[in-house]
Amino acid sequence: MTTEYHDEPEDESSSFWNKDPVPVSFSRACGFKRWLFAGLTAAVILVLIITMGVNSTRTSNQLWSLKKSVANLSESLSAAQQLTKDAAKDVHRLKFAVESNQDQLTSVSEALKQLSTLDSIGRTVATLKCSLERFINNGSVGVGCCPLDWEAFETSCYLFSKTALSWDGARDWCNGHESHLVILNTDKEWDFVGQHATSTFYWVGLTDERTGKWEWVSQTPYVMDRRRWKPGQPDSWTDHGQGPGDEDCAHLHLDGRLNDLHCSSRLRFICQRHSQRT
Repeated sequence: MTTEYHDEPEDESSSFWNKDPVPVSFSRACGFKRWLFAGLTAAVILVLIITMGVNSTRTSNQLWSLKKSVANLSESLSAAQQLTKDAAKDVHRLKFAVESNQDQLTSVSEALKQLSTLDSIGRTVATLKCSLERFINNGSVGVGCCPLDWEAFETSCYLFSKTALSWDGARDWCNGHESHLVILNTDKEWDFVGQHATSTFYWVGLTDERTGKWEWVSQTPYVMDRRRWKPGQPDSWTDHGQGPGDEDCAHLHLDGRLNDLHCSSRLRFICQRHSQRT
């Protein structure tokens, strides 16, 4: 009797071929991790986007500031270029003016030379005048010489100016012409000057500006003589409206008597110098 062998069909549910079913809890955990990873990735990307946006805005602001600075620098450069052009034009005009005035400067130089020549001629004429006077007076040693336009009296020469200056200006003018503002010591000198000073006011060399006491320009003290002053003078008036200080300088009035006046007033003046012997 033959024994038949039959292969038994394998159980399709064999654990060798079929995987065990995944537990439900493990599947949920894997899903949560996937979502968590995706969320973190999205968050990182969002942070990167925000950071890049902030950096982009900051970079844009910096670029705008840089652009503005470049524009300002360009304007400053344009202004500097314009100033340079203007300066070049001024230099050109100045050069042209100097070249144009060169002839005038030459003329002025020639005029100064002519003035020097005239001054020399004037001195020569004055010497001839003195020699002529000496000849007329038979060689008298008591007769002195004075420059042209100066009046001789005793041993002095007097110039009654035609121009008006302040007291300080008159003093300086006289000093620059080998003389000084007139100093009157004798009655004869007072009379002589008074006779020639009747047309207008004249400064004399008398002031109290330096010490508060009246003195001559030689710093010789002046002895007060009321008969030589106008009544009520000197009064040191302060309401003159000519700046600080009172009336510190003396001038001759029309009648030959003295009056004090603010030193800045412009008057004619009298210079005095010693006459020259020939």
